[in-house]
Amino acid sequence: MSGQQPRKRPPMKSQDKVSAALKDSTQKNNRDHVDIIIALGMAKEGFDWIWCEHALTVGYRASLTEIVQIIGRATRDAEGKTRARFTNLIAEPDAAAEAVTEAVNDTLKAIAASLLMEQVLAPRFNFTPKTVKSGPVEGFDYGEGGYDPNKENVGFSEASGQFQIEIKGLVEPKSKEAKRICQEDLNEVITAFVQDKTTIERGLFDEELVPEELTQVRMGKIVGARFPELDAEDQEAVRQHAVAALNLTQKAKEIALSNRDDTETTGNTALIDGVRKFAMDVRELDIDLIDRINPFGEAYSILAKTMSEESLRQVQAVISAKKVQLSPDEARDLAKRAVKFKQERGRLPSITSPDPWEKKMAEGVAYLARMKQEAAND
Repeated sequence: MSGQQPRKRPPMKSQDKVSAALKDSTQKNNRDHVDIIIALGMAKEGFDWIWCEHALTVGYRASLTEIVQIIGRATRDAEGKTRARFTNLIAEPDAAAEAVTEAVNDTLKAIAASLLMEQVLAPRFNFTPKTVKSGPVEGFDYGEGGYDPNKENVGFSEASGQFQIEIKGLVEPKSKEAKRICQEDLNEVITAFVQDKTTIERGLFDEELVPEELTQVRMGKIVGARFPELDAEDQEAVRQHAVAALNLTQKAKEIALSNRDDTETTGNTALIDGVRKFAMDVRELDIDLIDRINPFGEAYSILAKTMSEESLRQVQAVISAKKVQLSPDEARDLAKRAVKFKQERGRLPSITSPDPWEKKMAEGVAYLARMKQEAAND
């Protein structure tokens, strides 16, 4: 016999314990077997815990894929599970701290992540232009009054979990690829938009912002850079569909939050009811109206309620200190919009117009004119 003592088994790591507990087939249907999981990165790597009801993350997530993975951990079906919650904890910028700018950047990234979470959870939007030939689509519920041929309608399918929404003036995608993007990749476009630092800074803290500068110019630039193979009409179709998906989700959230004490607009129907109510409350649901919505307006309202007034002022000061003037590229984009404006109305935008978007387009034209004159004088 050997005199050696049997080797002791090394202690099990925390993550191994969690994995073993989740893989225990005898406890598969026991919701009380695991109460809470605390593990770095585990929600990204994956685990099978159908009873998970609350996913809490610390810090921001820059990747849409990570956000989808984390949400997926809490949205598994389980008997008796009726809701799921997501909480994102970030450090509030401290006016006395030296690293205020870094804290502000983390705050902006967390807001972008929150917007993406909302977008991932929203039902799929099928947008169609409202025309004289429009009619109800089989399988969609159009609300208490049913389909109204004289108004833009919002239908919802319980079976597929999809919206069918009519929008006046909407550009339809023509090519096969543009149609695929509008059906499958809008969240990728929205991800690039809300994670664009200049876009989110201006959307949250620029008091002089004209929303179309973001929804038309910035989103248009992002779509053009991401899909250069599409022609101008298809790029515009993708831009409009992405803006509509983002802004309708934000307006529906705003309505749902304002009505959260109303039992008729809570739970799984809150977003559906919010989209439908917004469409009913406006005179016409057209693309120009949707373009005039600041995509970050509701995020700012929530930020103002959750942050101290001093911290909010500090963030505002950091953003305002680096406010940039109109760039040549932005001026060219505005000038392109001005050409479209002239085609539709028979005149160029006026610099003295009371409409802030028309005035902004005129500023872009004037900027390019000055550039051309300066170049001629050199």
